[in-house]
Order: sequence, then C-alpha cells, then structure tokens
Amino acid sequence: MKLFVLLILLGSLVSFFTLGGNQYINFSILKSNRNLLLTYTANHYWKMVALTVALYTVSTTLSLPIATILSLTTGFLFGRWVGTVIILFSATMGATLVFLAARYIFGEAAQRCMGLPAKKIMEGFRKNAFYYLLSLRLVPLFPFWLVNVTPAFTPIKVHTYILATAVGIVPATFIFSNLGESLGHIDSPDQLLSIKTMIALVLLGLFALAPVIIKKQRSKREDNA
Repeated sequence: MKLFVLLILLGSLVSFFTLGGNQYINFSILKSNRNLLLTYTANHYWKMVALTVALYTVSTTLSLPIATILSLTTGFLFGRWVGTVIILFSATMGATLVFLAARYIFGEAAQRCMGLPAKKIMEGFRKNAFYYLLSLRLVPLFPFWLVNVTPAFTPIKVHTYILATAVGIVPATFIFSNLGESLGHIDSPDQLLSIKTMIALVLLGLFALAPVIIKKQRSKREDNA
C-alpha cells in the first residue's frame, strides 16, 4: 500500500512536467487570459470556487511548483478576502495530505535511521512543535513543499501541524491574494514581493520563536538557581 501511494505521488509529479504543465500554468498565460477567466468566473462563480479549491489542494499535495501563480489567480478571480480564505483552506488541506502521506510512507524508516543527535532535536521539536513550525511558515526562507514534508519525520501531532500551518501561512496568503487582485498593474513576477514585505515576514517568524527562547532562558535560570 505504501508503494502504491508513493507511485501515485511520483507518477503525478512526473506526468505534470512530461505533459508540459509548467508551460500552461504560468504568469504570461494568466495575464493574456485574465478577461476570459473573469467572465467565466462571473457566470459560474461556485463552480470556479470548487475547481480552484480542488486544483490548489491537489497541486499542494503533489508539491507542484505552481503555488505562486495559483495564489495570484485566486486573488485575481475572487478578490483579496475570498481569495485569502480559498488559498488558506486549500493550502492547509494540501499540506496536511502530503504530510500524512510522507509520515505514512517514510515515518517508521526515518525514525529507525535517526542517531542520538537527531533524536534530541526531535525531542526539542516535540516540546515546542507549534512555535517551531509556525516560525518556519512565517519566514519564507524554505520552500513551502519542504516545510510540508519535513515535520512528518518529527513527533508533531496532526492537529498541531494543521493549526501551525493555518496560522503561519495567513500573512503570505493575504499578500499574494492582494497582489492577485491588482494583477492588472503587475507586469512581471519580480514585482510580487518587495524587500519591505520580506523583512516583515522574517520579523514575524522571529516573533513566533520568542516563546521558545523565553522558555529556554527561564529553564536555564531555574537550573542555575
């Protein structure tokens, strides 16, 4: 069963690139077809909502490199507020599915291969799992797919993973949804994130780690007392 799940994930990912999926889902295609997409969405609103949720969830589960363009499209079609809700729900669901798949397929093997240092790290992650994962979600230093999969090899609980993911991706989700709503004024993907926005996200991530740092400092003082 594990092999079957793995083959589905890998087969879908390979098929996406083999069939040229990245050539059909990109920034240029979106801009050239924006009027058509807007008209279709206006005439088939709830159908487009369902299709967007399904596409975003599946693409996140398969770790396809189209999250940015899908986020922009969602914000463009549904506006910043509804778009944010759709992206938040879909991205969290997709991230949870790939997390569960990775834990199911590789979890036991990863635990057996861990040495003592790795086990100590895992223990620290278990005690502060929510804040560690929240920080990783807030700070855009690592690929989204990597942060989705890596916690599967730690003792983090599923409900903690879901909550930290949902809370942690809110700022970036709103930013991309808002940018999508202003798609007519964006000429290139390079204009998506400003330096100020990146700095703000980094500060948010550091802020998320503050409780962990405070807790460790308090433990040190208690040990020295």
